[in-house]
Amino acid sequence: MTRPDPFTTPDPKAVVNSRIMDFARHAGLDGTDYATLHHWSVTDLEGFWRAVWEYFDIESDTPYEQVLAEERMPGARWFPGATLNYTHHALRNLTDDAVAIIALDETGSSHEVTGGRLRAQVASVAATLRDLGVGKGDRVVGYLPNTPHAIVAFLAAASLGAVWSVCGQDYAPKAAADRFAQLEPTVLIAADGYLFNGTTHDRREAAGELAAHLPTLKATLLVDHVGLPWPSRAFPSLVVPWEDASTRTEELTCTPVPFDSPLWVVFSSGTTGLPKGIVHGHGGVLLEHLKTLGLHSDLGPGDRLLWYTTTHWMMWNLVASTLLTGATTCTYDGSPAPFARLDVLWELAARHRVTVFGTSPQYLLGMAKYGIDPSAHDLSSIRVVGCTGSALPASAYPWVRDHVGDHVLLASTSGGTDVVSGFAGSAPNTPVWAGELSAPHLGVALAAYDAEGLPIVDQVGELVVTRPMPSMPLYFWNDPDGTRYRDAYFSSHPGVWRHGDWITVTGHGSVIVHGRSDSTLNRNGVRLGSADIHDAVERLPEITEALVIGAEEPDGGYWMPLFVVLADDATLDDPLREKIKEAIRTGASPRHVPDEILEVPGIPHTRTGKKLEVPVKRLLQGAPVEQVVNPAAVDAPDLIDHFARLGAERRRRPA
Repeated sequence: MTRPDPFTTPDPKAVVNSRIMDFARHAGLDGTDYATLHHWSVTDLEGFWRAVWEYFDIESDTPYEQVLAEERMPGARWFPGATLNYTHHALRNLTDDAVAIIALDETGSSHEVTGGRLRAQVASVAATLRDLGVGKGDRVVGYLPNTPHAIVAFLAAASLGAVWSVCGQDYAPKAAADRFAQLEPTVLIAADGYLFNGTTHDRREAAGELAAHLPTLKATLLVDHVGLPWPSRAFPSLVVPWEDASTRTEELTCTPVPFDSPLWVVFSSGTTGLPKGIVHGHGGVLLEHLKTLGLHSDLGPGDRLLWYTTTHWMMWNLVASTLLTGATTCTYDGSPAPFARLDVLWELAARHRVTVFGTSPQYLLGMAKYGIDPSAHDLSSIRVVGCTGSALPASAYPWVRDHVGDHVLLASTSGGTDVVSGFAGSAPNTPVWAGELSAPHLGVALAAYDAEGLPIVDQVGELVVTRPMPSMPLYFWNDPDGTRYRDAYFSSHPGVWRHGDWITVTGHGSVIVHGRSDSTLNRNGVRLGSADIHDAVERLPEITEALVIGAEEPDGGYWMPLFVVLADDATLDDPLREKIKEAIRTGASPRHVPDEILEVPGIPHTRTGKKLEVPVKRLLQGAPVEQVVNPAAVDAPDLIDHFARLGAERRRRPA
């Protein structure tokens, strides 16, 4: 197979000065290219992760006995004997006067939190939590928007060895309780509301209702974020104003905990049944995020990261971890593209001299369709545009080059809440191929497996990881014997992590993500990736979003419809249907052309933006809504009913 030319190649001067090459020199691999560095990182796990520990000068109260005591999956034991604390490392590189956090919102306003101010607030809130009975292993939960309050609360809890979990306030109280009640938390921290698309959303009543669903609470800390007065009798437990909790004069003391002590619980989308609580440890997150942010994103003191996220998406965890590198992190409260200021994120990135700008494919495609030109702002400070959540179509690459800058590394990344990190992406020393992820991340032994469990190249296969990563889950919450954990990742290939994505590992070392393997299209025995169809269709100006489904039918047939959301001025007539089919034929293949093209009012997603391919497929096949999806975990629950009606109508059609 002919090796394609890269879309961009790294600037040699930037490569020499990058942290990843400084790390290579530190590890004794000066002059090594990325492929060689990656090969070393996955064939000598102990040597690689020891080098990461040393390069980032991890401080441990007691020394580790060895890097990897047991390599089995699940159950690898990293750095046994080491005791440390995440919060200590998050705050140790911040000087009192340097800016640690820049709080932004959709109105364009901002305020800065210095390192000294952040440390003082964390110390104060930690002392408040301690006084409320929070100690090592207790749970503290946040019902909060993406503001500095959430980072302060997280760092305060972690400093005590407590376990943190958070979700955004667009979650209904019951949906939040479905997550938090599992944890039996000691303290809830809740804000009065949040901003979105020009509207202030009052969440005081919702916060009180959530607290009522959490009988183990000893106290609720109330955050005044949008200026709404709290009612005097809305909470079943002790109430502490955030102002009182965060303004005490205290000294910060971080409790040393074992390397694998729980740091936080992040939750699966919960589209079916209760969300799974995924537990990660202090040490694994510390090392993995320093590697991801410090080496792959090249972040360090003087840099600034702005990544659009909500608190219940794993990217919020990386936003908080930016502090580990000594860089400034930006929080953002609001819509990524509010009606009145569609380009507000670019405006803010320019004003605050952001160096790493992070977003989703839908955002970049939307900017192009709305005719937004980010280069109207001075974006010369941006080195990296990160993109994750789904595969970034090849069509977006020229747009970013032409409208953001040809100096920018466009880093499409794929990972997961499961490891709260990336599996594949880019680095300062990797070429970029349009529509492809440049390479597996350092320390990630990634492969594509065929149906027999053998690695394949230049063919579609299952994404697997064959050796452990430090940030793989410690365990699932309320899964004492590990059954659910093993079933989730290791049931197909014992001892090998199966993630659930179809990928191609190319002959030139890149990775192409085709979509979730549990939603694979299989027409006439040919496996097709849904992302390939979405990519081709969503380039068209008439289409806002698309979803393709392959549904097996009772008579043995196979129905593959394409659902499209139209732009405001578009009509789904025969010429547009033919245009869509031709785009699929040329952009994917003739095999990818759907059986039908149907207009729908919208596509349902998880609250982290992933299309609900499998639930929609099951609805179309006739499964009851209550068996398929939890509406509270969906961004637009009314769309679930719409697809259920479509399935019912189809089944009533004459044969």
